[in-house]
Amino acid sequence: MTDARRTDTRAQIREVALELFAERGYDGTSLREIAERLGITKAAVYYHYKTKEEIVGALFDDFLAGVDEIVEWAHEKGPGPETRAEVLRRYQDLLTGPSAAQVARLMQEGQSSLRDVAAAKDMKTRFFAMGRAVTAPDASAAEQLRMRLAVIALHLGAFMDQESLPVSDEERRTAALEVALELART
Repeated sequence: MTDARRTDTRAQIREVALELFAERGYDGTSLREIAERLGITKAAVYYHYKTKEEIVGALFDDFLAGVDEIVEWAHEKGPGPETRAEVLRRYQDLLTGPSAAQVARLMQEGQSSLRDVAAAKDMKTRFFAMGRAVTAPDASAAEQLRMRLAVIALHLGAFMDQESLPVSDEERRTAALEVALELART
């Protein structure tokens, strides 16, 4: 019973931290605020996570595992247009998953605050690995850049708001994938 309760508390801390990071940003959120929102003591939060960086690391773990699966699949298939297209589709699916979208948004919007956080550095490494997995070793700089821009297009499709692009979420994601696929064709 104790292990289930501990796991549940850890999950609740991550969920509330993610909400607060979205509302106030990483820098604008304290462990005390996370504890208050949960209705637990700050000591209880410290028992599970010593720092906000540990919480961010835990939040990124699942997302990074998803990226790792995509990279592993791409390595098995080898570079090529079909692999690039499928990697982009799989990555978009990952971005639109329930908590993955929030984690990716945190990473996107909190770049300056998170640049020294180890988990964020891991994310950057994974993105480069995803690009390398689908690009031939002798690919031109332009080809390599197209793949990175394709990933950015998916990010924009996932995170732009109604004010930035006044269409439905589904239309925005569909358009982002279309643009990403066009960029990745070479």
